[in-house]
Parts: sequence; C-alpha cells; structure tokens
Amino acid sequence: MTDSEMAAKLEPAGFRFIERVRGEVLQPVLPPGYGPADAGPEHGRFDSRPDETADVDEPAMPEKVNASWYRMALDYGLFSREREFLLAVDFALPKDQDINGEHRGWARVRLLDQWDVVRSEVEQLRSWMGAVMTDRFVPEFTVVSLDGRVLMNTTVWGNGTVSTIAIRP
Repeated sequence: MTDSEMAAKLEPAGFRFIERVRGEVLQPVLPPGYGPADAGPEHGRFDSRPDETADVDEPAMPEKVNASWYRMALDYGLFSREREFLLAVDFALPKDQDINGEHRGWARVRLLDQWDVVRSEVEQLRSWMGAVMTDRFVPEFTVVSLDGRVLMNTTVWGNGTVSTIAIRP
C-alpha cells in the first residue's frame, strides 16, 4: 500500500497521515515476556476508568471508547505539541496475505480537530476479536508517543468489553 493510499484510509477517523516510519520505534520498556496487556501498575500500566469500559454491543460504546482514548491520550502525554503520534498500521493490501507481518509498520499521524475513531469504521482500526463477538464495528489499535515514553492500546477483551490501557513507566 502506498503512503497516499494509507493517508486516504486513515483520514475518515481524523488521523492525518504525515509519513511512514522507517526504522525502530521507541516504546516504553517492559520486563522480558511482558506485553502491554500483561503489565501491571508496577510496570506503569493505567486502565480506562470503569465507567469508560464498554461492552461491544452497548449502545454508548462509541462515545465511551472515543472519550476514554482521548482523555488518556491527554492525561498520559501521547500527543506532541502538534497533536502528532505514531499509529501501528498494516501496509498490506487487502488481497495480500501478511502472514509474516512484513507489511506491519508505523505511521506518523496528526489528530485532526474533527475525529471519530469508532464511528468512522476505518478498517485499519477494526478488531478481529470484536468481529467474532458482534457484527458491529469495534476498534482495536495501538499508538505510541513520538518520544517513545507512552504506549496506548485500545483493545477488545475476552469478556466482550472494549477499553484502553496506557503504558507509561
């Protein structure tokens, strides 16, 4: 997928594509064998508040997920001064089968004034796990601050809820 194609795919969510990231992306360091979902408070993990966690079929899911993600992005320092950050994306075209992850990468993006991660139904942000649980669009995506100090993951959990976690050791 070209950069122009990726830009067009992300724009409806309110993410302005700046550039494809080449090379290593700095991320918060977790102990060996730990991913963000395995981390605890002692590793710098922060979770959405209970009132921000939504069931995948809950009518208020879009509002809760959008609000929680944005609040946490502000609270934990995801955005640069220009509201830029890194978004994990898949540069494979739909017909490509990215079995080895060779098309996965990062895009530097800017959050626009008008954004809506959930209602935009941008395919790059769709959860495969959510699709197993409901016909509704459910987001799942990972972002990192430009300085690598903050990682956030909006995810679908096995109990059918959606929430965001932030890692900021």
